[in-house]
Amino acid sequence: MNILEIIKDTNITFEQRILGLARAAENSIDVLEMTDYVKQYREEGIICDLFEGNAPYRPRYILPDYNKFINEGCNFLNIDPPADIWEATNNLLMFYKHVPSITTMPVYLGNIDYLLEKFVTDENKDECYRAIKLFLKHIDTTITDSFCHANIGPRETKAGMLILKATKELELPTPNLTLKYSDETTNKLAIESIDTALVTAKPSFAKDSMYKEDFGGNEYGIVSCYNGLEVGGGAHTLVRVRLGKLSKKATNCSDFMENILPRLANEMLGYIDERIRFIIEESVFFQVNFLVAEGFIKKEKFIGLFGIVGLAECVNHLMELEGNTGRFGSNDQANKLGEDIVKTLTKILKDHRCKHFEDKEKKHLLHSQVGIETDAGESPGCRIPIGEEPEIFEHIVQSSPFHKYFASGIGDIYSFDETYKKNPQAILDIIKGGFNMGLRFFSMYGSDCDVVRVTGYLVKKSEMEKLDCGKVVLRDTTILGKGARDNGRVLERKLRK
Repeated sequence: MNILEIIKDTNITFEQRILGLARAAENSIDVLEMTDYVKQYREEGIICDLFEGNAPYRPRYILPDYNKFINEGCNFLNIDPPADIWEATNNLLMFYKHVPSITTMPVYLGNIDYLLEKFVTDENKDECYRAIKLFLKHIDTTITDSFCHANIGPRETKAGMLILKATKELELPTPNLTLKYSDETTNKLAIESIDTALVTAKPSFAKDSMYKEDFGGNEYGIVSCYNGLEVGGGAHTLVRVRLGKLSKKATNCSDFMENILPRLANEMLGYIDERIRFIIEESVFFQVNFLVAEGFIKKEKFIGLFGIVGLAECVNHLMELEGNTGRFGSNDQANKLGEDIVKTLTKILKDHRCKHFEDKEKKHLLHSQVGIETDAGESPGCRIPIGEEPEIFEHIVQSSPFHKYFASGIGDIYSFDETYKKNPQAILDIIKGGFNMGLRFFSMYGSDCDVVRVTGYLVKKSEMEKLDCGKVVLRDTTILGKGARDNGRVLERKLRK
């Protein structure tokens, strides 16, 4: 879309127009060095940088240390530490406006229950509920992008229970929400989280112990769709490969595993490193931004993300090349091939060293990418194609072996019949069983929800209907959700009864 088309577009807000014009400006220059291989595969849509632009001038995902902010305030913004719930929520809202990302808005809001807990008492619960409700409403109205993500748990807190109560009442798509689930999570908190998710598609459940192990015990956050990253750091960039398209380059399965896939992985890692080089060496972000100067983020805590999408379609095509009709999700040989592909990529990433990292042991992370609105015929990450999902227990058994490879995010989405509202404990038993089998992340929503989980982000069905009628909508993710609905059949997932 050219600049004049953006200016004349009747289906976007003023804020969306400004962002579109900024992206057009950035993409009008070429400053990154790329091999001919990367250029060709970008043009063919096999390698995709997910709209990061031709001249990355800030990291894609940023996770400030909000606990430091609550305790110490911020000199640059002239904000002192808060004394009560009103100052705490107001301070956070001011701070959020200055946290950039790929969307220009924050993709991580912190463990908001822990940040607010010390201001909540039994005596002021009603006042705190009002403050928290206004806080969440303000976020949804001003951060108009549901890649914005907050965390709660694993401990039950008064603030966390109030957040869930307000979330259920408001039924808003932003912020996305994840409960860090562990042995110290009470049954009360877990059940309340499930009750809330069956109404408004959040929170998801993250296996806290698995993430802690992957991040060496350092504090982590779940951001954007479901990306796990270190707090105080983030991800410079996320580049993905469309494996389904890539498989069409192979003459047979051996050719793919021995030649096509390793070549792609090494070329793509070089492209990831080049994007990081520009951010660190030519962009001035880490030189001038107050988040760095005051220690809310540290350059050494950032990494790159290697994303994959379309594993199912890749496997199915390779099986066909071998004269095999088995399909990913329902055939043991196909599932093993899928895991072999992921293992191969895992080893290549482990052996790769990014020269822009001061810590020689730091590695890029593998990410099971949830897809974008223009994807057609290519399933998100490692998911089974919609329409081919088995029963939920078989689905968990099939998907759980893949989760250990994706420290920075993987997950399936389950749509539950409304009768589950009468028995949320049944869903908790499924989640606990899945975590015991190796799942790291579990997302759900009720079949009668207006707010639904599209791929990794949330959208209101009623807002997509407005867009269908040519009306302007507040959130740009509604536009993305409509595309995913039309191209990816995301509202046709198997209903779990």
